[in-house]
Amino acid sequence: MNEDMTAVCGDGFINIRVCAIIPKNGRLLMACNDHSDYLYTVGGRVKFGETAEQAIVREVFEETGVRLSIDRLGFIQENYFYGDAEPHEGKLIYEVAYYFYMKVPDDFEPVGMDFKEGDTTEHLCWIDPMTEKRQFYPEFFRTELFKPFDGVKHMVQDDRINLQDR
Repeated sequence: MNEDMTAVCGDGFINIRVCAIIPKNGRLLMACNDHSDYLYTVGGRVKFGETAEQAIVREVFEETGVRLSIDRLGFIQENYFYGDAEPHEGKLIYEVAYYFYMKVPDDFEPVGMDFKEGDTTEHLCWIDPMTEKRQFYPEFFRTELFKPFDGVKHMVQDDRINLQDR
């Protein structure tokens, strides 16, 4: 099987996602697309049968054209949010995301700055997370990303509102 680790759960969805932290010269490689007004990490869903480590190496290669190796796991985030695009639009999503710091060689540059994800063209861009004005996810990157720490930080983001209002 080569299915994304996404499952329907009641009226919502559960995702297992991997995300790459790719820093270089005080900047961070992020992605965006033509349908959304925010930035997000390079990465994607784990496929059934993959480990999170295998998935992030695959995703980084698919999106940058370069095989990077993992430095270490930095964050695990539990995230409740509402989808903003079909088939998840307006649906509650519970996502568990593994954020890996990648080993980034001095000469690293993505092979291309654009790639296709289904019917959507996605774009890569370098940002300074401390000064970037555009919204980007995860939000904790602004405060936590460049603080030195040992181990793995567990982060929780919960964007649920009163479900009766939906």
